Amino acid sequence: MTLSLFDQFMSPWFLGTPLLAISLVLPWMLIPTPSFRWMNNRLITVQAWFINRFTQQTFLPLNVEGHKWALLLTSLMVFLLSLNILGLLPYTFTPTTQLSLNLGLAIPLWLATVIIGLRNQPTAAMGHLLPEGTPTPLIPILIIIETISLLIRPFALGVRLTANLTAGHLLIQLVSMAVLVLLPLMPVVAILTAVLLLMLTLLEIAVAMIQAYVFVLLLSLYLQENV
Repeated sequence: MTLSLFDQFMSPWFLGTPLLAISLVLPWMLIPTPSFRWMNNRLITVQAWFINRFTQQTFLPLNVEGHKWALLLTSLMVFLLSLNILGLLPYTFTPTTQLSLNLGLAIPLWLATVIIGLRNQPTAAMGHLLPEGTPTPLIPILIIIETISLLIRPFALGVRLTANLTAGHLLIQLVSMAVLVLLPLMPVVAILTAVLLLMLTLLEIAVAMIQAYVFVLLLSLYLQENV
């Protein structure tokens, strides 16, 4: 039972070749590209509206230096959103349930924000480690605590995304197994459980969208502290 539940999170292989690269490339192929026509279709119009609204809301608190990250963070948002939603389809693999992938995205981007802060404004960047007005005896302890909290940030980003998506997939699988078991025994209870499964699926779609947004939003907040 336990092995069958967690087999869905194993990276698929075919003829000795990992299929993770294909699953990472597929979302980009599904995103429509703008055409040279005067009038775009509805899908491209909705996509452009979504990207514009997201970019405005995310980069509104940032100064001009932070706007250089607009293309990177917007592309990351669309990428994570596509992976999370496509992973909810049957017989698909969700790469963002792998902690290694999420940490591979979180650590370099977080480190880039820290390096930018140390390069552009080293005094202000180091000042975040010691709040103003701290009593002298507490200075060493607070510096250690703030340093640890700074180093934990990328791991919190990766673990948050992995844990939320993994828990959602496990709940969907458990409830769907319960529907199959209860259907021949108690059809009424099975129908009610199927309704619960439908509501849970809608909730997981919302979670997939929210977690992609939170991942990019926290990166933008880290960037805001260092520009």
